[in-house]
Formats: sequence, structure tokens, C-alpha cells
Amino acid sequence: MQRDGVLMPKLASAGLVAPILFTTLVIVQGLVQPDYSHKELPISALAAWPLGWVQNVNFFIVGLLLIAYAIELHARLCPSRGGMIGPALLVISGVGLIIAGIFPWRKTDGALIEPAGHVVGALMSFLGAAFGHIVISRRLARDTNWQSVASYVLAAGVAMLVLFFVFAGFALDPGTPLHPWAGVLQRMTVVVWFGCTTLLALKSRRVKIDGSPH
Repeated sequence: MQRDGVLMPKLASAGLVAPILFTTLVIVQGLVQPDYSHKELPISALAAWPLGWVQNVNFFIVGLLLIAYAIELHARLCPSRGGMIGPALLVISGVGLIIAGIFPWRKTDGALIEPAGHVVGALMSFLGAAFGHIVISRRLARDTNWQSVASYVLAAGVAMLVLFFVFAGFALDPGTPLHPWAGVLQRMTVVVWFGCTTLLALKSRRVKIDGSPH
């Protein structure tokens, strides 16, 4: 099966490359911009610093990689009724990252500004990933090649959802009780997200398009 042998392994690798690339660039930016706080500030706020273009490119490239990964994951799973919904939500998540890069945070008179377009992109990316994993876990549970990770994927999706709402409701805005830890809470969400993505991408490389193991 030529499509399986040439194209799909490359798409599976997208799910491995995306978390590594994103995390590396975020850490490096924080190191070279010492007045930025990983503890207090969201990742998106990096765009408001002098090297902000790096984070915008990071969002764009990683968004494309996650879209490719979602397409590949869909191809590895056995077809099912409504099976497109989970992967489609993961695609929406990738598109959300691209939108976040198009509408970056900025500084105006020393104050950090989050454009409305960025808010939309953030909601698409985090909620798309959370609900995408929750929905796709049901499809995994019905596929003998994927049943072993279905519960983990479901738990990861639920954890992402809870962490995101805690971050958005109790940490993002100044004056909220967890605001000094906003950066930590968001990064916890990203760790769960990318940990699940990495696991599925690794397992995907061991399953053929027709659903049989390599």
C-alpha cells in the first residue's frame, strides 16, 4: 500500500515533531527574554516581546503539523459512524493555533493586549483539542488496535477541559485568585495535550491504514 508506506508515516511524524518544536521554541524565548515570566504569563504573551515573531511562526508551523497529524490519525482508525467528528475537532484545534499566530498579543503603552482574533484562536485550539480527544476516545475504544489507550485519551481530554476552564476563569485576568500562576496552569494544559498527542502519534506509526498492526 504505497500511500501507507510513503505519505502516512510522514504525517504521523508531524504529531511527534509538533510538541517538541513548540516546547523548545517557548523555552528558548523565555531564556533570551529574561523579563518574561513562564510562571505568570501565558505562552501567547511571548508575541508581545521583541522576538515575538518567533512565537507567531511557532503557532503557524505547529498548527499545520497538528492538522497533518489529525488527518493521519483518522486514516489509521477503523471507520465508524460519526468517526470524522473527533479528527475534525483536532483539525479545528490546529487551525486555532494558526489564527492565534495571525492575531498575536501586543504591548500598548506597556500594557499587554490580547486581540479578539487571538481569543477566538485560543478557544478553537484548546477546546478543539480537549473535545477532540474526548470524542475520539470512543472511536479508539471500538478499535482493537487502539483500545489500550482509549481510557487515557479520554482522561487527557477531560483534564484539558478542566485545566483550561480553571485557567480562563481563575487565572487569566488580573485580580483573579490564581493569576500569579496563570503561566503554570496553561503549561499544565499544554503538557497534557502534547503528551496525549505524542502517545497517539507513536502508536499510529505501528498501525496500518487498513487497521492491521505493522
